[in-house]
Amino acid sequence: MPTAWTDKLRNGRSHQVKPVPIDIAGMKAGQVMLVPSPQLVDAFIRRLPEGHAMTLPELRQAMARRHRAEVTCPITMGFHLRIVAEAAWEMHNAGAKPADLTPVWRVLDDASPTLKKLPAPAVAFMRARRRAEGLPARPSGAL
Repeated sequence: MPTAWTDKLRNGRSHQVKPVPIDIAGMKAGQVMLVPSPQLVDAFIRRLPEGHAMTLPELRQAMARRHRAEVTCPITMGFHLRIVAEAAWEMHNAGAKPADLTPVWRVLDDASPTLKKLPAPAVAFMRARRRAEGLPARPSGAL
């Protein structure tokens, strides 16, 4: 039986590409914006190769480019990144092997606001997976 976070991951809503309606969250009115779905975020992260990290701004840029947008909504991305992370944690707790999980630890580093919202054991798991892949705890240049 699916749990709450895995249900949210598979909610069936589609992503959208549309103009930003107002200046908000560092985006300017009129820019072409990708509003991702949880499934889109999940699928993109699943394609990141082992040992390759991406910061959240890099992820947003890459996803925007892939969908012919100028920006990816940071607010929606934050919500959906947490859904992906919590669903991966639930699947881990249900016995899934790391190879079968969405490798969200390749995006969640110690500078990520999403990491701070996860339960302490999930944070420890994500950090351990980063270490196992030789990824830094913080992106270069982070304080």
